[in-house]
Amino acid sequence: MFHRVLVLLVASCLACSAALAAEEPKRIGTFEKWFAYTFGAKGAQVCYVYGEPTKESGEYTKRGPVYLQVAHRQKDKVVNELSVTAGYPYKPDSEAEVDIDGAKFLLFTKDEGAWARDAKIEAAVVKAMRGGKNMVVRGVSQRGTKTTDTYSLAGFGAASNAINTACGVK
Repeated sequence: MFHRVLVLLVASCLACSAALAAEEPKRIGTFEKWFAYTFGAKGAQVCYVYGEPTKESGEYTKRGPVYLQVAHRQKDKVVNELSVTAGYPYKPDSEAEVDIDGAKFLLFTKDEGAWARDAKIEAAVVKAMRGGKNMVVRGVSQRGTKTTDTYSLAGFGAASNAINTACGVK
């Protein structure tokens, strides 16, 4: 049930129009720790990979859903759009750190989300994810709580290949 609600929430956040947001995503497949989905009409599809941390740590008492996604949006010609949802509002003007087997990247934050500053950084993060084993995302909440979320990258490459095929990304 949680996955279904979360998938619908993610889909509505990614949608470019109300018509797309109303459509239920179709699961392309499950690839170890990653799930691949698509929705929308040909030429205007949104295809995305979604994963949850295998481990969450921090001195917090309450936290919402935590997940990471990489999306392609055909209509807007966007590929590898990376986003992290922390489950809490980030500290204003802070950055989230992504560490993939020692390769480090900084993401800008706003409210509960974190994103790469540009397509070049997104491409580098996704490339590292495809070849990596583990990814750690570190952030600080607006209350000053530090969190560390660890993701297994097992299956990410196959899930990424599935959305590339579904959305015609080479």
